[in-house]
Amino acid sequence: MTKKLLKFQDVLKDELKDREFRKHYEDEGRKLEIGYKVAKLRHKLGMTQGQLAKEIATSQTVISRLESGNYWRCSISTLEKIAAATGTHLTVSFKE
Repeated sequence: MTKKLLKFQDVLKDELKDREFRKHYEDEGRKLEIGYKVAKLRHKLGMTQGQLAKEIATSQTVISRLESGNYWRCSISTLEKIAAATGTHLTVSFKE
């Protein structure tokens, strides 16, 4: 008897029906999105994590954790400092 392989998207679709799972999934997605955007911006400007950290008076470790999505204590103030150090503007929005 052959077992049918489950596709990730099918399993995820089923799991997202659970409210608690969906909440945690979306929370993790937001953390990863912020980290990805900071890393992408930093790379675009040719900056190292250490250089960015120095510009905003923090450590390279903080930038590393932020970019990896493992740092959820990042404040709006920190993101504003990153924006200022990179010559960009921080935009925050609410979606329904």
